[in-house]
Amino acid sequence: MKKLSARRRHPLAALVVLLFALAATGGLYTAFAPAGEAKADKGSSQSLAIEEGKKLYDVGCSSCHGTGGQGTSDGPSLVGVGAASVDFQVGTGRMPLQQQGAQAPKKKQVYDQDEINQLAAYVASLGSGPSQPTKKQYDPNGSDVAKGGELFRTNCAQCHNFTGEGGALTHGKFAPDLGDVSEKHIYEAMQTGPQNMPSFPDTVMPEKDKRDIVAYVKTVNSDKSESPGGFKLGGFGPVSEGMFAWIFGLGSMVAVAVWVAARTAKARKS
Repeated sequence: MKKLSARRRHPLAALVVLLFALAATGGLYTAFAPAGEAKADKGSSQSLAIEEGKKLYDVGCSSCHGTGGQGTSDGPSLVGVGAASVDFQVGTGRMPLQQQGAQAPKKKQVYDQDEINQLAAYVASLGSGPSQPTKKQYDPNGSDVAKGGELFRTNCAQCHNFTGEGGALTHGKFAPDLGDVSEKHIYEAMQTGPQNMPSFPDTVMPEKDKRDIVAYVKTVNSDKSESPGGFKLGGFGPVSEGMFAWIFGLGSMVAVAVWVAARTAKARKS
C-alpha cells in the first residue's frame, strides 16, 4: 500500500493517467466512430439529393403533378411510384411531357443522370415504391435467353410483337420498339408498368425471369442477330409470315397459271 501511495504521488503519475485516457478514447473512437460517420454521411447525402431533387421538381414537374406530387388534372399523382419510375420516365425523355396526347413518346432526355437521381430521390421520399435496380439485377450476362423468349411471347408479344418491334394499340396508343432500349430501362418498365403496360413486380415475375426477358430482347435485336426463317416481316410472328407466303406465293402461282393458259389458247388459235 505504501508503494502504491508513493507511485500516486509521483510527479509523472498524472501524465501517465492522461496518456492512458487518451489512448483508450482513441481506441473507442476507432472502433465505433467510422460506422456512425458513414451512416451520417449517407443520410446527409440522401437529404441533399432530396433537397436538390425538390428544386428540380418545383421547376420542371410541379405544374402538372402538383407542388407535393399529389397530381392534378394534367398529371397523375407521384406518391408511391418510386425511384425506378422516375428513372425510366425521365431517363427515356418521356418526362417532362412535351405536349398532352394519347401517349408520351420517347425523346432526348432533358436532365443528366445525376439530376435524374436527385429527382428520383425526391419522388421516392413522397411514398415507398420500386427502387432503381442495380446492374446486377438487369445485367443479361449468363441469363437463359430461351426461357426469356418463352416469357416474352407469353407476357409481352401481344403488344410488342414476337421480337419486340412494337405495334399499334387502340385510341392512338402504341407499344414502342424495344430494339434501342437499354437493359436498365427494359427492367424498370417491367417493374413499374409505364403508361399502357402492366407492371410485373417480383411477386408476379421474379427478378431472374425479368433478367431472362432482357437477355432475349437484346439478343433478337442485336446487330449480329439473324432471322432463321428469312425476313422478319416486322416481328409479327408465324401468322404474318404464313399470310405473306399464302397471298404472294399463291398469287404468283395463279398469275403464272393464267399466263400459261393464255399462251396455250393463243397457240391453238394460231
